[in-house]
Amino acid sequence: MRRVVFSEYGGPEVLRVEDASRPEPGEGELVIEVAAIGLSLPVVRSTHGGAQLPHVPGGEVVGRVVSIGSGVTGWRVGQRAAGLAFSGAYAEFAPVAASFLAPVPDDVDDASAVALVRSGQVALGVLRAAALQPGESVLITGAAGGVGHLAVQLASVLGARRVVAAVGSAAKVSFLRDIGAGEVVTYDQPVGEPVDVVLDGVGGAVQEAGLECLAPLGRFVSYNAAGVDVDVNQLRFQAKTVIGFAMAHFASRRPDVYARHREELWKLCAGGQVRPAIHCTLPLERAAEGHRIIESRENLGKVVLNPTS
Repeated sequence: MRRVVFSEYGGPEVLRVEDASRPEPGEGELVIEVAAIGLSLPVVRSTHGGAQLPHVPGGEVVGRVVSIGSGVTGWRVGQRAAGLAFSGAYAEFAPVAASFLAPVPDDVDDASAVALVRSGQVALGVLRAAALQPGESVLITGAAGGVGHLAVQLASVLGARRVVAAVGSAAKVSFLRDIGAGEVVTYDQPVGEPVDVVLDGVGGAVQEAGLECLAPLGRFVSYNAAGVDVDVNQLRFQAKTVIGFAMAHFASRRPDVYARHREELWKLCAGGQVRPAIHCTLPLERAAEGHRIIESRENLGKVVLNPTS
């Protein structure tokens, strides 16, 4: 089989395609023949350090089960599945822990499934972590990305009165208007009236500006980005709350909620209330291009690899 691997740290240029033996499932694992792979910013960043070398990047995968490891029940060969592989995802065949794999309904296509299996879970998870209530207002940074564009739609589904989408480029405004953002601002523009909730996937100066936009008793959720120091006294004076969200902890420590969110996302997608956007679909040989798109934050929605193309 073919897979993408990197044997040194660096940017997208370190990714290489190589031939390798098809993996066998370990205890508690299944191997799926991969139809779609979702790229995400944390995985893209892994090429710059932290991964044990050589490394096949992880990610979201959708495909069909081809083999089942010991201790796994409730699955059959040929069944469609979507899940998270923490390594070995950029390949034609990928081993996935059964605890991070779920059946895909027939009315959800592969591209939508790969967008929802992690990015959708993060988007819904951060909104629920913020305890967004009907009638409240929300500011979403990185709003055109894989997570952000779904959070924009889900905020409306959950009853937000005002959804403000914040991006780095005016070229993304029409995309966000088309998916339902009530207001769109670039990072150098004022947000206006303070908001009840901020979802931040950018960090840095954008995080600081987001905290300033937060109304008293507001909730700020940070995910997927390097943050800056926060003055807890300022939080206390204005009764603001800052929350950190990490999918690995959420999925492993709240498996029942994780499963409920997954079923909720499938239904919302099948019913047309949430429409995942696919920026582009690339073959494995162009994985470096996909990484460059995400690093430059030019994507409108999800970037996907297709090992069969």
